[in-house]
Amino acid sequence: MPPAHGAPDDARRVPHRPGDAMHDPSRMHHMDNLRALAMLAGVLFHAALAYSPLMQPFFPTADRSNAAAVDAVIWFLHLFRMPVFFVVAGYFAARMVQRRGFGAMFRDRMLRILLPFVLFMPLVLWALSASTLHAASTVAHPSPVLQWVAQFAAMDDAPPSPPSTAHLWFLYYLMLFYVLAWVVDTLGGARIGAFLRGLHPAGLLVALPLLLAPALAMVSAPHPAPESPLPQWWALQFFGAFFALGWLLQGHDAWFARLRPVLPWLVPASLALHALFLHQLSLHPPGPANPAATWSLALLQAFTSVWMTLACVAGARLLLAWRTPLLRYLADASYWIYLAHLPVLFVVQYRLMDLDWHWGWKLSASIAATLAACLASYELLVRRTPLRRLVGGAATSPSVRG
Repeated sequence: MPPAHGAPDDARRVPHRPGDAMHDPSRMHHMDNLRALAMLAGVLFHAALAYSPLMQPFFPTADRSNAAAVDAVIWFLHLFRMPVFFVVAGYFAARMVQRRGFGAMFRDRMLRILLPFVLFMPLVLWALSASTLHAASTVAHPSPVLQWVAQFAAMDDAPPSPPSTAHLWFLYYLMLFYVLAWVVDTLGGARIGAFLRGLHPAGLLVALPLLLAPALAMVSAPHPAPESPLPQWWALQFFGAFFALGWLLQGHDAWFARLRPVLPWLVPASLALHALFLHQLSLHPPGPANPAATWSLALLQAFTSVWMTLACVAGARLLLAWRTPLLRYLADASYWIYLAHLPVLFVVQYRLMDLDWHWGWKLSASIAATLAACLASYELLVRRTPLRRLVGGAATSPSVRG
């Protein structure tokens, strides 16, 4: 997740000691901590896909050692992990526009979002392709996708692979949402925003999932990553709603206070909905027979996504507003880890596929090795180099603060 910094109202009460980043009043510590934890959840999610029975036919690193328990955990994470990122991104984009205007926001995001996307996407695609082609010819126990890749590579007239943004689709959609936010603001969207903020949170907890369900009914369940370079309508609706939610809630702390009475119920209610989702998914698994989600699956996904996203964002304000060097460091490194982790993870998991280990050991080893490699490269390539200005945290220049 790209770093985003800002100063909440209560941060002004924190004394600032020059040179002490842990007491920097421009940091929102609960957002730093939330971003760090969400980044770790992202590495866990992508690593666990290899050991998901549901993903066996679809994921390149799918391992012969897997367990149904993995599906129960990762598809729950899947429903709110990226929505949380979009809420946070919308929140800080609105904050920058409020403080410095759309022009400054676009200049900053072109440097911190668009430029890294353009620079790193070819490298990411090359690394993923190279490791997959090598694995297809060397792994003794290949996944179904690797078997297909091996057959595809052996063809004399094989067509080129379809274009993709890989896991960098998040940056691609962020740039689209920044432009759409400017368009809506230009057309007088402030009145609509004021109306929506005036709604009681309980109404939003029902209305927003109902509005998002049609988008999720357009694609399979669990919803896929929108990696196509052509914007997908369902993704614009679904993720755009969370970006807009973050934008609208910026500077309106009273709204979160109104949400507090129902906050303790959101997580257990979401877990109950997820249990129903898993049951429905067992009856309608993704594949050629079910190219789109049923309405029940779409509704269950929509309600869980909205409720858990709000639980995470509101809960962070209550539970994560403390300072810790480790989480601060991970938050600063999170953008680089986001960019680099998937190519590293694929290399690690391809090497693990032929080992006769329990899936739990393989999952733990792949997460540990991926994080170690990403953090080492962050120290060597980013933290103390000019790359920090693009993809590092703890930026020293006010021009790159959110």
